[in-house]
Amino acid sequence: MMHLRKLGKSGLEVSALGLGCMSMSSGYGPAANRGEMIKLIRTAHDAGVTHFDTAEAYGPFANEELVGEALQPIRDKVVIATKFGFDIDLVTGKRGGETNSRPEHIKLVAEACLKRLRTDHIDLFYQHRVDPKVPIEDVAGAVKELIAEGKVKHFGLSEAGAQTIRRAHAVQPITAVQSEYSLFWRGPEAELLPALQELGIGFVPFSPLGAGFLTGKIDENTKFDATDFRNLVPRFSPEARKANMVLVDLVKGVAERKSATPAQVALAWLLAQKSWIVPIPGTTKLHRLEENLGAVNVELTENDLKQIGEASSRLKLEGARLPETALQMTGR
Repeated sequence: MMHLRKLGKSGLEVSALGLGCMSMSSGYGPAANRGEMIKLIRTAHDAGVTHFDTAEAYGPFANEELVGEALQPIRDKVVIATKFGFDIDLVTGKRGGETNSRPEHIKLVAEACLKRLRTDHIDLFYQHRVDPKVPIEDVAGAVKELIAEGKVKHFGLSEAGAQTIRRAHAVQPITAVQSEYSLFWRGPEAELLPALQELGIGFVPFSPLGAGFLTGKIDENTKFDATDFRNLVPRFSPEARKANMVLVDLVKGVAERKSATPAQVALAWLLAQKSWIVPIPGTTKLHRLEENLGAVNVELTENDLKQIGEASSRLKLEGARLPETALQMTGR
């Protein structure tokens, strides 16, 4: 049975596990079959998922169009999150390498997103990456105006640092912050989670399964598609994968005791960290969707959590979580 959670103090209620839709269109190799993905998204909703995450940059545009078509018949029963903030030509979809969060651009992106998503409002509108050229107060102000117009319901930031979050939150209250977080990457525990707790902001971890690594189905011999972003990630080099299998072995050990899968343990661990954490695992496979959603039924005791936490914090994982150019766009 899927549980519901509130994202911080905002009152926005979503399923405890959402569905990250990026991999259906980009990031992990060629786009999946459109008809099958529409079916997968609707099956997720039938299973209790109410929170679906996309972005204009996924494709670009293709993922929003897919999500919009899939959710149109049940639009009033779901929360759609999408993102702005890259320099993408709104006609051709050609993407520059830069960020673009100028207020006038945000408003144009919002209009385009609404059309692609086949809706009259965006439930949760994230800035995809902080734009160093635009004061965050101006970004928050632009979204505040969109909220006043009824085109956006809630404001979010992705991969932002604590100071940026505080400044934005003072202009327009933030409902959710999205960043990578999992047993494979515990960086948010130092500064981000305490700041979110203090401000009453929800947290939406992406890559909660370590971009697939925590499923236990990847080892140093795994070959990724040529267009898979993991080919560029230091943490996914064959040497790093081999060294980091110690973490997978730890999770597998707990999974065996719990009659669960490694993926379910990894997600249950995240859900147990805070009541306002809502992970968004992504998949293109029906059996993986069912497996992931089963994580809400995995009960980790205080002892389990202590053991996992202590054992994993002793491990020294190899490799950066992102390529250097991508890391420079985070935490600022």
